[in-house]
Amino acid sequence: MDRALFTSATGLAAQQLSLDVIANNLANVSTTGFKSSRADFQDLMYQDLQDPGSQTGPNSMLPTGTQVGLGVSAGVTRTINTEGTLQQTGGATDMAINGAGYFKILMPDGSTAYTRAGNFSVDGTGRLVTPQGYSIQPEVLIPPNSQNIAINSTGLVTVMLPGQTQPQTVGQITLTTFINPSGLRAMGGNLFQATVASGQPVDSNPGTQGTGTLQQGALESSNVDIVSQMVQMIILQRAYDTNSKVIQSADQMMATTNQMKA
Repeated sequence: MDRALFTSATGLAAQQLSLDVIANNLANVSTTGFKSSRADFQDLMYQDLQDPGSQTGPNSMLPTGTQVGLGVSAGVTRTINTEGTLQQTGGATDMAINGAGYFKILMPDGSTAYTRAGNFSVDGTGRLVTPQGYSIQPEVLIPPNSQNIAINSTGLVTVMLPGQTQPQTVGQITLTTFINPSGLRAMGGNLFQATVASGQPVDSNPGTQGTGTLQQGALESSNVDIVSQMVQMIILQRAYDTNSKVIQSADQMMATTNQMKA
């Protein structure tokens, strides 16, 4: 009965972590470029009360053993990297990635971050920056008085300048891919950081080396599926209730045992 108490307690803790993950997913259902996560569970170690194949007589053995599990571990949280739907915005500096890849961002401390959110703006110096003011890499500078900013599917940025009849190239946007994008570390602010698990970043022009293409005037929406998240939350709640009832049953059995008289 003590074992049942502690085993069910691990179930409650695991379901609580899963609920935390679902809550974060639902909170970011409208976040541009957000990638949902899920909690992956795994069973804990087992107590071997009898090993399979143990001798039960001179010419007999157990066909199966007796193993009692000790609960569940929440294991890891995994990022779901499916693409969100593309929504038209009409913004000249809005970009959506249609396929694999991340925008490369320069952080204030000189480190590099990556994002799928393409809601860029032009700052006071003409740089193409994120909503936090972090510059895209390679840096793209939009000249003053530029007109008709155009970004094609391969990342080439051109503008029309007053008095000119031909567009002028002002930058080339690249995309970064990883062998294991689920291994990226989420930093908040729609930003990710490369890790040993993600593999080395590979920079290339959009549409080459397996990267996606760019679509100007559009943004990638969150890939959170509200219906599936709600279904998972209902299943989670039932599992939590069941584990709590096991604890109550084990407690009642212990109370009954304590009240037994010779």
